[in-house]
Amino acid sequence: MELTNRPRRLRQDRIRDLVGETSLSPADLIAPIFVDATTDERIAIESMPGHERVPLTECVARVEEVLAAGVEAVMLFGVPRSKDPDGTRAWADDGVVQEATRQVTEATEAYVITDVCLCEYTDHGHCGPLEEGLRGEADRQRDRETPLTVDNDATLESLEKIAVSHAEAGADMVAPSGMMDGMVGAIRGALDREGYEHVPIMSYAAKYESAFYGPFRDAADGAPTFGDRRHYQMDPGNAREARREVALDVEQGADVLMVKPALAYLDIVADVRREFDHPVAAYNVSGEYAMIHAAAEKGWLDLEEAAFESLVSIKRAGADLILTYFAEGVATTLNDRSG
Repeated sequence: MELTNRPRRLRQDRIRDLVGETSLSPADLIAPIFVDATTDERIAIESMPGHERVPLTECVARVEEVLAAGVEAVMLFGVPRSKDPDGTRAWADDGVVQEATRQVTEATEAYVITDVCLCEYTDHGHCGPLEEGLRGEADRQRDRETPLTVDNDATLESLEKIAVSHAEAGADMVAPSGMMDGMVGAIRGALDREGYEHVPIMSYAAKYESAFYGPFRDAADGAPTFGDRRHYQMDPGNAREARREVALDVEQGADVLMVKPALAYLDIVADVRREFDHPVAAYNVSGEYAMIHAAAEKGWLDLEEAAFESLVSIKRAGADLILTYFAEGVATTLNDRSG
C-alpha cells in the first residue's frame, strides 16, 4: 500500500514546534493574589496547594514572586477585616484591596487587575445587598426554602463605588464578577464621570453557577451563609444565554470578556471567540486547579504536564488571557523550557 499522506512527517523533532498551532507564554497568564486584612502572616489555603492568603505587609513580596516567574499581571482579591449586610468595606478608602493596590502599583511594575464584587464583604456571602425582607436571620432561614433575591439595582450602585475606589487606588483594570444586570454600563459610566475613562473593564460576561468554585470560597472567605447563587449566576446547561449575556456587556462597554469556569466551558470560550472581536479571557478556577493537584498527589497524573495541557486547551479554544492558579508554576516551566 502506497501512502501519500503521512501526517507523522510533521511530528518529528524540530519541525513539530515550527508547525505547532497553539502556543502558551507567561504573558498570557494572570495570577490571582489573596490579600487578607485579618492576619499578619501568610496562611496556607489547604484546598489550593501552593497558595496562601497574604497579609497587607506581604502583598508586594507576593507579587514580586509572581513577577520573578515571568507573569506580568495579577488579580487582587481581598478578605476584609469586617463584614456587614451591604458589604461597605468593599469601597472603603482604607479597604484591603485599595491598600494592596496602592502598595503594589507603587512598588512594582505588575499590571494590577482588581476583583469588583461584594461576596467577600457581605456578612451573608452573596454578591450584593439583599432585597428588603431577607436581611434578618429568620428570613435567611426561611429563604432556604424560597428563592433568594439580591437587589440588582442597589448592587449596581455599590459596584460603581467599588470600581471608582479601585481606580483611585491605582488599579490598571477592574473586573466585575457578580453577574448583575447592567453592571458593565453602570461601572463604565461611574469611571468615566470620575475621570477614569482610561481604565478598562474585564467583565465576567458569562459566569456559571458551578460546582468548581469551592476552594476559592475557602480562600476568599466568600461562601454564602445560606441559599445559593443560581438566581444570578448562569445555568450550566445554557449556551445561547451566554451569547446574549456577552452581547449585553459588549454594548455596555466591556473591554475584555471573561468566561468562568474554563475547562468545563471550552465550548463557550470558543463561541465567544467566534462571535466577538474583543479579547477573551477564561478563568481556570480553583476546583479545576484542585482536582489536578489531588490526582497528582495520588500519583495518577503528572502535575506539570496536566497543568500545561489544561492551559493549552483553554488557549486553543480561543482565550487570549487565562486567569489561573497555575500561572506561577507554568510560567516557570515555560521559561525553563525556552532557556
